[in-house]
Amino acid sequence: MSEIKILTKKITEFRDARDWKQFHKPKDMAISITIEAAELLEHFQWERKNLPQNIKNNKEKISEEIADVAIYLFELAEILNIDISQAIKEKLSKNEKKYPIEKIKGSDLKYSEISTQ
Repeated sequence: MSEIKILTKKITEFRDARDWKQFHKPKDMAISITIEAAELLEHFQWERKNLPQNIKNNKEKISEEIADVAIYLFELAEILNIDISQAIKEKLSKNEKKYPIEKIKGSDLKYSEISTQ
């Protein structure tokens, strides 16, 4: 069993032991992912000279926010019967075609902009 499946099983066991599945509809999970991602973003909101130190000082809180996003994401994938590992592999394959190394290396252009360069 993959690590992602093991973690997803732990997440669903935690949810089910509390009888929360009834509240975890796909829309609600997507909303929760967005909220947790916004909480993660707060740690980087104001870029300042001491940002690296701020990140170091808040690493545990940042780690918790990343975990919250991942937990909701894994659960949403489970609810929708999406294999995250497979979805990532397929998306990386598409991205390799959209962003060929020889055209994009070292660039921050969007894929729709690289053909014009």
